[in-house]
Amino acid sequence: MSPSNIGAYKVEGKVDYDLFAEQYGLKQIDKELEKKIEKYTGPLHFLLKRKIFYAHRELDWILDEYEKGNPFYLYTGRAPSGPMHIGHLIPFVFAKWLQDKFDVDIYIQIPDEEKFLAKDLNQSLDEIHQVAIDNVLDIIALGFKKKKTKIFFDTQYAGKMYKQAVRVAKHITFSTVKDAFGYGNDTNIGALFYTSMQAVPAFLKSAEEGHNIPCLIPLAIDQDVHFRVARDVLAKLGYYKPSIIYTKFLPSLNGESKMSSSNERSAIYLNDTPEAVKEKVGKALTGQQATAALQKKHGGNPDACMVCQYNKFFFEPNDKKLEYILNGERNGTILAGEHKADLTKKINAFLRKHKSKREHYREYLDDYMVHD
Repeated sequence: MSPSNIGAYKVEGKVDYDLFAEQYGLKQIDKELEKKIEKYTGPLHFLLKRKIFYAHRELDWILDEYEKGNPFYLYTGRAPSGPMHIGHLIPFVFAKWLQDKFDVDIYIQIPDEEKFLAKDLNQSLDEIHQVAIDNVLDIIALGFKKKKTKIFFDTQYAGKMYKQAVRVAKHITFSTVKDAFGYGNDTNIGALFYTSMQAVPAFLKSAEEGHNIPCLIPLAIDQDVHFRVARDVLAKLGYYKPSIIYTKFLPSLNGESKMSSSNERSAIYLNDTPEAVKEKVGKALTGQQATAALQKKHGGNPDACMVCQYNKFFFEPNDKKLEYILNGERNGTILAGEHKADLTKKINAFLRKHKSKREHYREYLDDYMVHD
């Protein structure tokens, strides 16, 4: 798949992650950098070990700054178009690990205006705001540190952000945004301005405190376009360019490269019932042979099996247990029914705990949110 078909609002077909990194100047995370991270974190998160977070911009620099006593802060976000699915959680799970290991602040942007401007959701800003609150509950249920976490809706934090966004916008031309995002003459002017707002949290802490503070952004590769536009602008404004660490997409249950919010059957949502999970996993693509006899004789392909991939990306953090699952697919000792039943059990156990935590954190929502 050509990197030009990976956009901020649409991803289609098979993703070539190596090609994307090469095309846009990302460096892949190598053993040397892994050792540098381990110096501060101890054992690596399984998302790093398994090359799910696989590439970066200037992560080595930000670790050097940390060693000098210039600690970074984290920035990530969630555009609230509807309920969150498992794929949406991956950057936040990793960000939570980084916050714990480095004991740093995190800014979480909820661009409630973006989906109102960029997508035909047929929802009012008030309706999107309610979706955003539900999304925030799913995020804080992961256990972010209250005193080190700032979560804000763009429409409720505009007094703090707008002045800085205007400074960014002055340096971004219409032709740049048009080319980067594929906008046409029918694009509303709010969408054209949005990338300036998304850039602000990458230097907001520096602006607030009056000196440069490094920023590290965990994100999926489709959001890189915003920061390809913004990074040079921030340097012109006298701020550090943000460092970025990139995750691959959790594939859809039907085998497409990215789990899609527009196809509910391809995704596991955080509000799915146990029955819905069982049905969806039961129809998931596997890498197995057409019959049990052939599977036992020839084995299957774990790379093409979504049950294996969901264990790899999220549901089996234990490397030895994961290898047992992958080998069972390869050598034919684990059949599709057993595979799917095991994954269904894991997903429902996770969702049951997550929903409980979500309700627990509801009373602490205001402790995380910042407003003008």
